[in-house]
Amino acid sequence: MLSLMRQATQALRRPLLARANSSYAVDFTGKTAVVTGGTKGIGRATVLKLAQLGANVKALGRSGLEQFADVPNVEGVYCDLGNTSEATEILNGLGDIDLLVNNAGITYLAPLETHDIAEFEKVMTVNVTGSLVAGQAAARSMLARQAKGAIVNVSSQASTVGLPDHTAYCVSKGAMDQLTRMMAVELGPRGIRVNSVNPTVVLTDMGKAAWSDEAKAAPMLARIPLRRFAEEEDVVDAIVYLLSERAGMVHGAILPVDGGFWAA
Repeated sequence: MLSLMRQATQALRRPLLARANSSYAVDFTGKTAVVTGGTKGIGRATVLKLAQLGANVKALGRSGLEQFADVPNVEGVYCDLGNTSEATEILNGLGDIDLLVNNAGITYLAPLETHDIAEFEKVMTVNVTGSLVAGQAAARSMLARQAKGAIVNVSSQASTVGLPDHTAYCVSKGAMDQLTRMMAVELGPRGIRVNSVNPTVVLTDMGKAAWSDEAKAAPMLARIPLRRFAEEEDVVDAIVYLLSERAGMVHGAILPVDGGFWAA
């Protein structure tokens, strides 16, 4: 009798577990995603993951677009966010947009007293103005169709701390966090969720080159409780979550992907 009861209980539990597991699957089939800075690093990894999850992805960048020629569901699109008028025209011509990842970013390093103003403005144009015009294009597309959608801005732990020689970069990422809040306030009531991810040092090819010196890396690692830098997948997983319906009540969040840097 006890054996029959256990079998009956297990039989009841199996469909419940199956439903629970399936409800957590992420599927972007039928969605069109745009990823700026999509040809390398975090952007490229995001493009490939979204395509794997069923999205039709438009990978924006200035070079390396040919790498997507034979990748299913991915189209490389030339776009230089340093040229605002040209970029705006390209973004507005992309058609329907359901998901946007504002990943494009550049930096310029110099001491404050010698920080070149032209270089500072270039960083602000790409990192902040570029994210704004991409967000505007995505929002217009979604609102015109009365479609719900999601935007993720790729910011940085540098948005809330000062780093030597990083004036342009830190200021631009602080502005991006505030842009995320403003987009969330204005677009949320109309069904568009907006969040940001704020990673620590990420071991992209560029990150590895910049932080391979142990003497340079050690002080930063000492400030990260998990004692490691982020991998591309750490950031991509956070982006995918925020784009998905699993994050349906997450809005206006500034999500650290920093191993505890901000908490320390």
